[in-house]
This record gives sequence, C-alpha cells and structure tokens, in this order.
Amino acid sequence: MRTVLAYTPPDLQEARPGVVRRRLVFFLAGYDPEARSRYRMLFVRELLLSARRFGEPAPKLGRLSEEAGGLSQVWQIAPRPEIGDAAVDYEVLHWDDLVARDGQRLRLVNIGLLVAGTLHALMIGLLWRFYRFNHRYGNVIVYPFVMVVALALVSGLIAAVVHPHLGTGFAHSLGLPLALSLPLALAIGVAWIAAIDRPLNRMFFWLLLRSWVFHWQHGQGWRPDYEARLDAFAERAAARIAEARASAEPPDEILLVGHSTGGLTAAELAARLLDRMPDLGETGPVLSLATLGSALPLVVIQPRAVRLRAQVARLVASRRLVWCDFQAPQDWMNFPGFNPVLDVDLPETGGTTANPIVRSAQFKRILTAETYAKVRNRPFRMHFQFLMANELPGEYDYFRMVLGPQYLRDRALQPIIGPEPVRTRR
Repeated sequence: MRTVLAYTPPDLQEARPGVVRRRLVFFLAGYDPEARSRYRMLFVRELLLSARRFGEPAPKLGRLSEEAGGLSQVWQIAPRPEIGDAAVDYEVLHWDDLVARDGQRLRLVNIGLLVAGTLHALMIGLLWRFYRFNHRYGNVIVYPFVMVVALALVSGLIAAVVHPHLGTGFAHSLGLPLALSLPLALAIGVAWIAAIDRPLNRMFFWLLLRSWVFHWQHGQGWRPDYEARLDAFAERAAARIAEARASAEPPDEILLVGHSTGGLTAAELAARLLDRMPDLGETGPVLSLATLGSALPLVVIQPRAVRLRAQVARLVASRRLVWCDFQAPQDWMNFPGFNPVLDVDLPETGGTTANPIVRSAQFKRILTAETYAKVRNRPFRMHFQFLMANELPGEYDYFRMVLGPQYLRDRALQPIIGPEPVRTRR
C-alpha cells in the first residue's frame, strides 16, 4: 500500500475564479445509531471551540429544524465578514433509523451474519486486501469475530463445568435427564454474556459487529432499505439544490460531505445527483464532494459491488464535480493511501481521470503533542478528529472547509492557513 497520501488527478476540473460567499452543505454521517442527537451538538461545540482557540468572532448559528418528515436536520451559519466566511446552509441527511433497526435484530442473527460475512471475506481473499490497505482496520474488522469465538469458547467451558452438577456426574447433582441437563447447561453458559453486555458496549463490540455486517450486506446487494434511503436523499437534495439555484442569492458551491461510512453514502449520493440533474456542475454552483476517513473501500472492492464500481467510475471521469478524499494514517478506521483510480478495477472511464484529489488530514500536525499522545490509541476519538476543531493551524481544517471562502478544489490544492491559536488547550 502506498504511504504517500497525495494524488492530484490529471484531468481535474479547472479552478472557478472568485471566492465562495454562499454555500449549501449536505452532511452524511457514518454508521451511527445516535446521529440525530450527535452531529448538531458536535458541530456547535467544535465550531465555538475553534473560534475561541484561534481568536475568531463568535459564530452565529440558526436554530435546528427537522425537515422532510425527519429525513434531515437543517441550520444556518451566518457569515463572519471579518474572516471572510461564507453564509452556509448546513443540512444533515439521516439514516440512523436504519442503523438502529440493525441493532433490533436478534443478537444470534447478527452473530450468524457476522460469522457468514467474515468467513466469506476470508474465503474470497477480501480480508487480506483490507489488511494490505490498513492492517489496523483489518484488526477492527476481525475484532468482533475473534470476540465471538472467545465468547463461544468461554460459554462452552462454563456449560461443561455446570453440566455434571445438573445431570448425574456428582453425588449431589440434580440428576436431571440429559434432555434437560444439556440445554440448561448451554443456557447457563450463554447467559453470562448478558451479564457483561455493558462492558461489551463500551468496547464497541456490538456496534463494530453490526457495522461490518452492514458493509458486507451492501456489497452483496442485500440492503434494499439503504438503497431506498439513498434515493430519498437524492430526491431531497435535488429539490433543495433546485430551490437554491432559483433563489435571489444562489450558492456558489454545493458541498457534499461524508464521514466514515458517510463517505460511501456521499459518493453514492453524488452519483445519483449527477444522473438526476444533467446540468448540475455544468452551470451555476460548483459541485464538490469531500469524503473524510471514508469506508468506501469496504464495499467497492467486493466482487458483487458492480453498481457501486460503476458509480465510482462515473465520479472519477466526471468534470462536473470536484471530489477530494481526505485520509489519515493515524486513524485506525480509514484506508490511508487508497485511491480508487489505482486500487479498484473500475469500468472504462473513457480515458479521463478528473477525480479524486487525495490528501492527508495530517492529524499529527494539527494536534498538540500532548493531545496526540493522549488520543493516538483511541480509535474512535481519532476517527472523529476529521470533524473536530484543530488545535494548530493546518492544511486540513474542517470548519475552514465548510465555512471558509475557498472552493474545495482550492482548499485541497492551495489552502489558506489560518493564524496561530491564542490558546491550544480545551
């Protein structure tokens, strides 16, 4: 796997002159059952922190409103002329109800799906490819399977110890017939797992288990509920874009942002929008796509993900949008160095390679040494740094990307670096 996280496609869309004064942002969260309550709070907290840290004027945020029957949450951020910020409409498109529904399946069903998906990935060599891309993410994928095996072994051991006391193995055993003693022993062996459910949740066992199952199912074409939600996202986003373009003050840039599995979702949404709106990106606002710590490789390299590879190929060849993929070697749950142009057997793109720009978020440079030492071995904390305030100025800055005056293309190629912080600690 390549370790240099820098790639600029040869046929990249030409720069749009001027600066961004108005921006319409669509944010896609990852596989998160609590997205509806998490991302507004995270955005506000980290934006206020960033403003204080770098001595910027306090941002003015509008109230959150639920729209499209709860499909989206919307708020506005007023421009800050002192630092050149754009006026931003920020919309979070939700699919957390689908994630929550996965958690409502019987746990034995989820475990069965995990075992099937992991063994399938092992047999077809998929797991080894994940390890080559990022061995730490490979460990994250395998972790639930290893835990299931360990839990099963401990349960079997408990059942083996308990069974003689239920049947006829000891003088003071209950003397139950085998037809009763064996199932009861097995039930006792399994019951202890319920007693450690809270520690398992703190270890992200169930969430990571269901996350891998989702990505495997999607790669097999077995998630019609998710596909339907993507169509609903496309319908909603197309309507908002058409409304914004027809307004008295249309946006200069339409920015799709996807974090983690949301990077996959955002790419799929971008492909649908290009199909639905033939003039999008040709006239009017610039269309930009930012994927942050994307889980796209988890699905796109699966043999049966033919439709997704075709969509990615269209994005790669399209000069109607600019796609920038931000990666981080310090993040366990992304694939640093992955490039669909070089690492995926895509359909023919007509010889045009306009996307993606690949850049490193350089977490080690935008965090103080003290903070970096504290969080480097906390996978989820590091994974969310893509959406959090910088401690030090750097080329990657989430809030400069979504609020600042630069188009995504310019931000990736020639970023304006902000001032030194007036304080570097929380």
